[in-house]
Amino acid sequence: MTPTTDDLRAWIGRSETVHDTIHPTPVAALTATLDHPAADVAMGSVLPPLWHWLYFLPLHRQSDIGADGHAKRGGFLPPVPLPRRMWAGSQFEFRTPIRVGDAVARTSTIDDVTTKEGRTGALVFVKVRHEVRCNGAAEPALVEFHDIVYRGAQQLGDVAPPPQAAPTAASWRRQIVPDDVLLFRYSALTFNGHRIHYDRRYVTQVEGYPGLIVHGPLIATLLLDLLRREMPAADVASFRFKAVRPTFDLHPFHVQGEPSADGKSVRLWASDHEGWLTMDATVALR
Repeated sequence: MTPTTDDLRAWIGRSETVHDTIHPTPVAALTATLDHPAADVAMGSVLPPLWHWLYFLPLHRQSDIGADGHAKRGGFLPPVPLPRRMWAGSQFEFRTPIRVGDAVARTSTIDDVTTKEGRTGALVFVKVRHEVRCNGAAEPALVEFHDIVYRGAQQLGDVAPPPQAAPTAASWRRQIVPDDVLLFRYSALTFNGHRIHYDRRYVTQVEGYPGLIVHGPLIATLLLDLLRREMPAADVASFRFKAVRPTFDLHPFHVQGEPSADGKSVRLWASDHEGWLTMDATVALR
């Protein structure tokens, strides 16, 4: 029986807690993947913003994996009966540092489930709140809201929403070449089995996209990595991003940034090879 909206909303408030340790090897591996020079990862060093995604990995049994490479529906996340799942955006509060060597716990709670009719059919939005605590602390070091959108299968004749031009005035700009190896390495580092990022036959023939899809979290990480390259001493207080348009591996894309006049915030964005906005983000600095 297909779950109703009320069935899905019954998942609101469901919670789970997982534990991990901030080991140095994933930090060294992402450092290499983002093409930074190799450097020792010292115990006690501060984890860069968003690099907590290297931990709390989804360790589902192989028999629990669905056709798309994600875990089968149900369990912690509600059993949304729509085949396509995308990371729509996130919002973060970085309250205190997470350091290499910390024992960490992440408590995840279904914060909201909503449905609406889009131009191509039904959409279901699931918002998950994550709180990361270090070394048994009562207060979280990091609070994250993760927005997931589910949608129906691609249909012949579906019309993509009109693109939005990216800003042209950027103080910082870096070109990224999203080849198969970069996408595979990031999938491996985050133990992400979603086939849209590495299985070209699946993503084109089953989900109907023109190429492999660049991970939204990877683009967000590259945006904050641009900030680190340009302002190494920046202390990020909060960050939010919204995925505007899919990015495919068929062409290079750009990550760009423009600091505010008062130096208290930075607008970051990604654009594709045609200049269309693909991700829009804002950083607040301490």
